[in-house]
Amino acid sequence: GSEASCVLGIDLGTTSVKAALLVGTGRGHVVAASCSRETQAHTSSLEAGPQGMEQNVQRIITALNECLAALPQQQLQRVSHIGISGQMHGIVFWKRDQGCRWTECGTSPTFEPEEVSHLVTWQDGRCSPAFLASLPPPQSHISLATGFGCATVYWYLKNSPDFLKCYDAAGTIHDYVVAMLCDLKKPLMSIQNAASWGYFNAKTKSWNTDVLKKSGFPLHLLPEVGDPGSIAGRTICAWHGIPKGTEVGIALGDFQCSVYSCLTERTDAVLNISTSAQLTILMPPGFQPPETPDPSSAVTYFPYFNGDYLAVAASLNGGNVLATFVDMVSQWMEELGLQVQDSAIYAKIIKAALAQDDSKLSIRPTIFGERHVPEQLGSVTSIAVSELSLGHVTRALCRGVVENLCSMLPVQRLMETGVSRILGSGSALARNEVLRQEVERIFPFPVVYGKDVDAAVGAAMVMFHRK
Repeated sequence: GSEASCVLGIDLGTTSVKAALLVGTGRGHVVAASCSRETQAHTSSLEAGPQGMEQNVQRIITALNECLAALPQQQLQRVSHIGISGQMHGIVFWKRDQGCRWTECGTSPTFEPEEVSHLVTWQDGRCSPAFLASLPPPQSHISLATGFGCATVYWYLKNSPDFLKCYDAAGTIHDYVVAMLCDLKKPLMSIQNAASWGYFNAKTKSWNTDVLKKSGFPLHLLPEVGDPGSIAGRTICAWHGIPKGTEVGIALGDFQCSVYSCLTERTDAVLNISTSAQLTILMPPGFQPPETPDPSSAVTYFPYFNGDYLAVAASLNGGNVLATFVDMVSQWMEELGLQVQDSAIYAKIIKAALAQDDSKLSIRPTIFGERHVPEQLGSVTSIAVSELSLGHVTRALCRGVVENLCSMLPVQRLMETGVSRILGSGSALARNEVLRQEVERIFPFPVVYGKDVDAAVGAAMVMFHRK
């Protein structure tokens, strides 16, 4: 009905912010409205140089405010719960009592970041393999990698200790937003996000405080940890018309929320290709990951909901590979004295690839490395004169992205686990028909495609089901 309460889902992604409003019906829920805004938040890293990957938090929050301002005001006034997800592994620092300031924005209060660092994202490369090897071994089932929150803190501890003295709180970007909305004196983090930072034991649900303390890690920066699906607090102001006192869920992993939004059967596998790419299956009930990780394994076990785990092949190479290819073409054209918009290049390379059913060109697209083999970069083989058209190269590149994922979590293992279909999601998959064709060529299962707003919808669904 027109007066039914709504649940708001927000996803703070690597390239965009998304928001979705869910309304209950007799058959469950429907997405009543949604909105997406690009953040354009990438910024240079003064300390880490070209290896750093940082984002401007002010720009992310501006995109969030624009997103919410675009949603129907009447429905925002009926929001009863807020679910928030975002990019895992990354870290942002702030001062507890000066993390933001609340201001009037139009007809309703909103918050602006104040004493806040840049967000060091999951893509950050400042922690070299040698640096990671110098750190104490974590008591965790997940291998430590560059871009993980705790590894980044260690890097600052060694290379820029004065930076850490400026702040007394830290979390993921979505933990920050929850802390600001609810005025949390100590940040609260879900098990999903904590596991993604490293030095967290998912079985005991606790940080490796003994290990960290011995090496001089600033323990006061570690957030409190709670179960995904629990409530972190209530909004301290009416926010974009959302009533003051609205319950806000503990911030969730964007990947888990993407899976939650579409997984209906335990026999489904979920394939997500957005900035990065993931292929995942839900492990049987009661599954516990091994005590220590196998650093050479391409599969990681992510905490999900209700004690379940996802087996995940999490590739660092997804839509970002295609974006880099477009950027390369654009730069070449600029050097030749031609100006073409990136969006126009993207449309033309996809059209060219659709005209080529196949390509003998073989591209290993791992230009960003992989966590289990960081030193293995991209390569191109089987180069023949007949395979050099834009269509052949784009087709081979799309196939390479899918084949790389398939090599990490092979079809044989999917079959052994009882997978009967694949659910496809993510912005790159949604907008790229060539990628979809290659998915259907490589995987011998029916493929069903989802929506681009999946993580935001998933975050709302978690709160909706809690309601």
